[in-house]
Amino acid sequence: MKFYNRENEIARLQEIQTQSIENAQFTVITGRRRVGKTQLLLKATEDVATLYFFVSRKAESYLCEDFQQEIAEKLQIPMLGNVGNFSQLFKFLMQLSATRPFNLIIDEFQEFLNINSSVFSDMQRDWDTLKANSKINLLVCGSVYSLMHKIFEDYNAPLYGRATGFLRLKPFKVSVLKEILTLNNPQFTAEDLLALYAFTGGVAKYVQLFVDNKALTLKKMLDLMLKEDSFFIADGKSMLVEEFGKDYAIYFTILSAIARGENTRAKIENIVGKEIGGYLTRMEHDYGLLSKNIPLFAKSETKNVRYVIEDNFLVFWFRFIYKYSYIIEIQQFDELRKIIERDYATFSGKVLEKYFREKQIEQGGITKIGGYWNKNGENEIDLIIVNETEKKAQIVEIKRNEKHIRYNLLKEKAAAMLMQTNELKNYEIEYKGLSMTDM
Repeated sequence: MKFYNRENEIARLQEIQTQSIENAQFTVITGRRRVGKTQLLLKATEDVATLYFFVSRKAESYLCEDFQQEIAEKLQIPMLGNVGNFSQLFKFLMQLSATRPFNLIIDEFQEFLNINSSVFSDMQRDWDTLKANSKINLLVCGSVYSLMHKIFEDYNAPLYGRATGFLRLKPFKVSVLKEILTLNNPQFTAEDLLALYAFTGGVAKYVQLFVDNKALTLKKMLDLMLKEDSFFIADGKSMLVEEFGKDYAIYFTILSAIARGENTRAKIENIVGKEIGGYLTRMEHDYGLLSKNIPLFAKSETKNVRYVIEDNFLVFWFRFIYKYSYIIEIQQFDELRKIIERDYATFSGKVLEKYFREKQIEQGGITKIGGYWNKNGENEIDLIIVNETEKKAQIVEIKRNEKHIRYNLLKEKAAAMLMQTNELKNYEIEYKGLSMTDM
């Protein structure tokens, strides 16, 4: 698959590279696994001298051999002899960069925790003492979000406060997914676009798999995902087990409950059978997997909270792959497909609401956006779009089929909501329906 989008991220990274010629730069790039961090860094640095170090799980001495080979090839510097630890190598590169600027990419940086955790304190020492004369552009990235957070944002960690910049790489926007479909399957339908968004959420690796396998219709996407050697079946577990460690079963139960609509704390605790406040907090702040969804115009301290899984692929994975793993275990993929097809309209209807929310944010011209429901979880409005500058608001119902949009009911719900808040007083209000024909 060709390299799509990322113009803003590339421009920012190239700006940082230019700054490093005057002052050493230390940039941390984070983002969920498979989102395209490595390819972005290689693309942004392809025209300048760049070292690429991949931190695999092997003995530190063997890693240093690999890194020395990279230095010899990319910078035409002979092998340095028997360098057995990374700290010695990093100090050499910091000193070298005083006379010749270059980029240093360190991928899967968090793996040093498993190899030699003293690397971080040694790097701190050498960065602090040598950065004044250095012209290095240090770019580190990692796919275990919680560990990257711990390394750079924990006040007691050696590298806390050393990064000169942070870049959080997000999945492709909905407009980019539409562009990809247009280029690779010009006859795509709205159903195909919704499926690509639902199954990938814009994560580059998943999109690439569909494009490379020419699986760009709903039917062909399901064909690719639902087979014995499917990358998609294994990836949800492999991605999260390392994040959660030995307690992963509890986290998986919580995520599975949310994926199937049991999204209030009370309902989740009823399923798990224990207090889960700490787990929810960690998944929101340490792992970046959950967000709290509250009704638009509600006070921030409200208890009227619904928990949402931010990652579309994980919603699908927990809703169908993890839930029905016993069917996959006996390789009854046709039966699993029947279940997905049976429930797909309901599942994708909720995804469609998120699609239009993201589409509106991308288009801009708003100051607030969200849904609404009362304290009993009723009188639900799919989307409210507010422009406080122009004193305008749109109150929106979203359905897969435009024939199912009921404007009279939408206005009744809106009237009940407006009685509870003065937020839209004197606003010009438009009542609107959105369906798959509007994608």
